[in-house]
Amino acid sequence: MPIPPPGSMGPPTEYPRLREQCPLARVRLPIGATAWYVTRYDDVRDLIADPRLVRPTINDWPPGARGASADDEPGLITMMELNGPRHAALRRALAEPFSVRSIRRRLPCVQRCADLLLDEFAERGRPGDVVVGFCEPFPLLVMCELVGIPYADREYFLPMADAALGALVTLEEGREATRLLREYIHTLLDRKRREPADDMLTQLVSDCDRGTLDEEGVLNFGLSMLIAGYRTSTMFLSNAVLALLTEPGQYARLRDDRGLLPGAVEELLRYVPVMNGVVVLQAVADIELHGRTIRAGDAVLPVLAAANRDERVFPDADRLNLCRADNPHLVFGRGPHNCIGSHLARTELSVGLGALLDRFPELRIAEGHHTIWDDESPSKSPLTLRVDW
Repeated sequence: MPIPPPGSMGPPTEYPRLREQCPLARVRLPIGATAWYVTRYDDVRDLIADPRLVRPTINDWPPGARGASADDEPGLITMMELNGPRHAALRRALAEPFSVRSIRRRLPCVQRCADLLLDEFAERGRPGDVVVGFCEPFPLLVMCELVGIPYADREYFLPMADAALGALVTLEEGREATRLLREYIHTLLDRKRREPADDMLTQLVSDCDRGTLDEEGVLNFGLSMLIAGYRTSTMFLSNAVLALLTEPGQYARLRDDRGLLPGAVEELLRYVPVMNGVVVLQAVADIELHGRTIRAGDAVLPVLAAANRDERVFPDADRLNLCRADNPHLVFGRGPHNCIGSHLARTELSVGLGALLDRFPELRIAEGHHTIWDDESPSKSPLTLRVDW
């Protein structure tokens, strides 16, 4: 499977050649299984909304190699793995909490989270690590505040959430982490019944008790938030800050013209190649594509990061263009499983970047800084980014 060059966010260097010469390629994944690797925009756009592709759980992955205890465990079922009536019921229940109107109402809370963390970051003095001090904790704090997960528990659930997210590489660790995360969310739901609050979990528990949702669906939502509800946002924000500081003049341009911020957020979402081919789907029926047959049971990787760099759709696709007018990127997916948190993700990026621009107008990479990356993960973002101001 193509991976980003060491010491970079990517994308993998193979993307242009694959899009041109082999848009449907057979690749071997880090865990040894094989999958179809899809890199052209039109193909990816179609496949991520194709009902013949579903997302397998940890217990069903890799195909044909179920774990010894898989039959006895519910597995990692987030909103991405849910289908049918349960998925529809959960999305209906979440439509209002994740709507533009609701997220706009929560905007003061999001801004307070950013200001609080940047106050603490500035107090620690310069230079500072903006990834550790802001980009990682900010989306996590926002998610905890809005969803109702105790931020104080982060040292407990973060390692497990990362292990579950990395199950493509470390399958058994992912399964064990999933079991522990399910137990943790069960305790949270019991607490919400005893101590209701103004948060999403409390609302969903109330829906569950009225019979409009089942408890497993609420638990699936909790898993979604712990595993993907903030982690992809931390990666995007970290890479966005790095891109703005390393591309000559981009940070200053955004600082001096805030009217560019909404379009810049969309361009950064397109440009930053966070999910480098780690969204795994499985065919439930044969699919013909480019003269080849994806068989039922085959794994398929529609590579969003490759699609978002396709020159057929995005002129000068490998350049960060904060004024890009037409930007139909696929970061949030399509179809019934499109990201329900897209409004929140955009708000986090807008508020996070705006707060940095306000507080540190002269932000720059610290002299002598060497960015550290986790080069074993296909989801690439800097582990450290020391900055001065």
